[in-house]
Amino acid sequence: MKTCDVLISNALIFDGYGDSPILGDVAIRDGKIMEIGKDLAFDTVTETVDATGKWLTPGLLDIHTHLDLEVELNPGLGEVVRHGTTTVLVGNCSLGAAFGAQDKNGDNPIIDCFTRVENVPKSVLQKCADVMTWDNTEDYLKHFDDIALGPNMAVFVPHSMLRIQVMGVSDSVSRKPTAQEEAEMQGLLREALDQGYLGLSTDQIIFHYLSNDPNKQSRIPAHFAEDGELKAQLDIVREYGRVWQTNPDGERMGRTIKRFFWSAGWFYRKPMRVSALTAIDFTSTPGVWKAMLMLSSVINSWFCRGKIHFQALGANFRMWSDGIVAPIFEELESTRELIACEEEDTAGRRAILDDPDWQARFRVDWARVEKAEKPGGIVSFLAKSDDAATFQMDYNEMFFDDTPVESWNGCSLSEVYDRLQLFQQSGGVRGALTDDEAEVFRRFPDNIDKATEFFLQGLRLYDTGFRWWFDSANIDEDVVEEILFHKHALPGFNDSGAHLTNLAFYDCNLNTLRLAQRSGVDRVAHAVKRLTTEPAEFFGIDTGSISVGAQADLALFNPEALAKHDVNANREKIWNEKFEHDVLINRSNGVVEQVYIRGRRVWEEGHQFTNDLGEKTLGRVLRATRTA
Repeated sequence: MKTCDVLISNALIFDGYGDSPILGDVAIRDGKIMEIGKDLAFDTVTETVDATGKWLTPGLLDIHTHLDLEVELNPGLGEVVRHGTTTVLVGNCSLGAAFGAQDKNGDNPIIDCFTRVENVPKSVLQKCADVMTWDNTEDYLKHFDDIALGPNMAVFVPHSMLRIQVMGVSDSVSRKPTAQEEAEMQGLLREALDQGYLGLSTDQIIFHYLSNDPNKQSRIPAHFAEDGELKAQLDIVREYGRVWQTNPDGERMGRTIKRFFWSAGWFYRKPMRVSALTAIDFTSTPGVWKAMLMLSSVINSWFCRGKIHFQALGANFRMWSDGIVAPIFEELESTRELIACEEEDTAGRRAILDDPDWQARFRVDWARVEKAEKPGGIVSFLAKSDDAATFQMDYNEMFFDDTPVESWNGCSLSEVYDRLQLFQQSGGVRGALTDDEAEVFRRFPDNIDKATEFFLQGLRLYDTGFRWWFDSANIDEDVVEEILFHKHALPGFNDSGAHLTNLAFYDCNLNTLRLAQRSGVDRVAHAVKRLTTEPAEFFGIDTGSISVGAQADLALFNPEALAKHDVNANREKIWNEKFEHDVLINRSNGVVEQVYIRGRRVWEEGHQFTNDLGEKTLGRVLRATRTA
């Protein structure tokens, strides 16, 4: 008897290898792809899916997530699965749960490190830390066999947590490691690589600060590793043929570039694979993405023999700010004070806002973020002026959302500020759109003549409810597509699970497919490869293809709905029951018709998630195997 569990028939099949798609059938049995062909016939078929007019692809990879903690409370990870993602990489940016909660000697590293870096409230983080039962890297991987894991999981050794494991939180940001401590870190790294970890993730992003006293003015531990310590660990990564995940230091770009060149193989040395953040078209520093990719071209040339790519975001970079609570404002000393307050400490933030000395410092700092003409390209890449912030604010491009003042929502800050000025200049006769807005305007100081003062008063009145968004990068879709298909960039960066109410990029891979769709199905085939087998090969993991014998991780797409998909139209803030907190999510309704993990359907458009997701262990830990 020839039997199969699921027969997906009449689909346009993209195999993940970049070949032109074929019209045909895919048969699944026992969680694997058993046959691919045309008009497949079986004696017994448990379920047949008519996929006429639909695209069938391997499940997509999200190569940069911070789902390390959410998976412990919500192992199905439905918000990524619903967008066709079946494999996620965790342990990025030097943070993760590979060593457990690490709550010893008074330290609480999960809370200390994640709170401000990923903008996750301490109450949520504590829930995650409370369920951690392991204290070593092998048991961490094993515990995924005991939870109802949805997507497949692959893990980096997180450098900040590695330093904490050996040195503790305070010592890791206040002194150099001893020779014995360096040897211990190297030993732990080797053990993890033997266990199948992807490599080592480090961090140098200038916005990443600790949240515990007395270290609130210190960046996370990975920042304090000097070249000697880090290079010794990366030599081990190179030896194993694994990956270094890293990012730039915006204040020390010279050192960053030097470190990027560590990827080089030069003469007879083995190249080191580097996955770096990020090739992105910033509005405030146009052309930096070209400099990044030009640098990778040099490092990857025949002379240097490197293997570095820059992760690429498949959509515009839209960020929300809850008042002043957003990653970008960690760069400014004055706003950093507000962010360092506990989430519920409204009174503490108000006391800071009312302090005249703080206000003076804020006005100086805010002048750094106000939009100004800046040089582009390599000039911006190599050096950033001390009197300019990384992100530049334009009041015409900052939009209110979900504020207590209904008439503000959807308006730019500039529009509301102009109405306030007219209201004050006319003695309250004109300017306000509604009686409620007029009442709010009466609570502002008289004769506000600068948008900075309007912003300050808005923070006083509404604290984190003074919510707004702006697009900091990737405005031009043609440029985004050029980046996504550059040979030294790699799509799949979504930052899923990070910044609970600041970001929601879960569907950027879908937008990559949509951009490719504009040029035809062969371009789509290339995009599918870039989101499946290409990153799988780079990271050394076994996933990402539609081939006989492969695990049946699949996504079925409606191409007509994909062509109309708008990544910005369906973002919303919802209440997460597991977190007991708001989160920002997005939707791709109608685009992804079905998703399979290990041959089991976990998502179906119109029926939502199946009972299997979050109830049965479907995904698996993907252990890297490359050693050459």
